[in-house]
Amino acid sequence: MIEINWTILLQIANFLVLMAVLNMLLYRPLREVLNRRKQAVEGGHQSARDLEGQIKEKMARYEQQLQEAKAKGAAEKATLRQAAASEEAELVGKAQGQAAEKLEKIKQQVAGEAEQARTTLKIEARSLASDIACKILGRAL
Repeated sequence: MIEINWTILLQIANFLVLMAVLNMLLYRPLREVLNRRKQAVEGGHQSARDLEGQIKEKMARYEQQLQEAKAKGAAEKATLRQAAASEEAELVGKAQGQAAEKLEKIKQQVAGEAEQARTTLKIEARSLASDIACKILGRAL
C-alpha cells in the first residue's frame, strides 16, 4: 500500500524544480534552435521562389526580345531582298539594252560585209564569166 506523506510533496517540488531547470537549460534553447532552423528553411524556400519568379520574368523578357529581333531581322531581310531584286532587274535591263545595241551593230556590220561580198562576187563573177566565155569560144570578147 502507498502511503501519502510529506515525501510526496518533496517529490512534487523536486519534479517541478527539475522541469524548470530542464526548461531553462534544455527545452527553451532547443526550441529556439528549431525555430531558427525553421525560419532559415522557410527563408531559403522564399528566396528560391523569389529567384524563380525573377528567372521567369527575365526569360519572358528574353523571349520577347528574341521574337522582336527575329521580326526585325525578317523585315530587314525582306527589304534587302526587295532592294537586291530591283537592282538585279535594273542591271539585267541595262545588260539586255547593251546586248541589243551590240546585236544591232553586229547585224549592221554583217549586212555591210554581206553587201560588200555581194559586190565583190558580182565583179569577180563577171570577170570569171568573161574568162570562161573566152576559153570556150577560143577568142577574146
